[in-house]
Amino acid sequence: MRESYREELDDINHCLVELTNSVGSAMSTATTALLDADVALADLVIAGDAHIDAVRVSVDERCFTLLARQQPVATDLRAITTAMATVQDLERMGDLAQHIAKVARMRFPEPAVPQEVRPVFLEAGHVAESLVAKTGRVIAKRDVDAAMELEAEDDLMDKLHQQLFRELLSDDWPHGIESAIDITLLGRYYERFADHAVSVARRVVYLVTGERPIALAPSS
Repeated sequence: MRESYREELDDINHCLVELTNSVGSAMSTATTALLDADVALADLVIAGDAHIDAVRVSVDERCFTLLARQQPVATDLRAITTAMATVQDLERMGDLAQHIAKVARMRFPEPAVPQEVRPVFLEAGHVAESLVAKTGRVIAKRDVDAAMELEAEDDLMDKLHQQLFRELLSDDWPHGIESAIDITLLGRYYERFADHAVSVARRVVYLVTGERPIALAPSS
């Protein structure tokens, strides 16, 4: 019975890693759809969100079953509660990728992102992909040192978000209110995506150390 219990915990962790890969793919595809005004890719992301939601439900149900049947304590209890919180973060990251794809679809055949801010969103997409890839490694290896590295990339995403606002608030913004609203929302989606990745990393630190970090790394 104990061996089966351990196997179930390991498989849940494996499902979280696979879900991270799915979320990373969704964000990468959504960014391409956004920058290239590719409605087929946008539709792919929107349709694929159902799979991410289904995995979240499955992981939740499996965790509830383990809590009811095994009554875990100490590290095992942290592992299960961390998995339940982590899958919620990952599901939300998938939602954010879907939101980006929906903006791309809504503005098709025109690009949703004006030329002036394309470089910012291109870099935001790269940062998001790097963050989610590192998040998968953190979950897989329970690597506290790797978790610490995510804070710096989250700071970079915050700086990109601030850069967008500077563009929008400049006196010579030529694209009107509707475009400004799109850019504001899109910037927020990327920022929140990064925030959820950091939340996952912090949960892993808590799982391994038993302590809840206020920040993953000291501010520079």
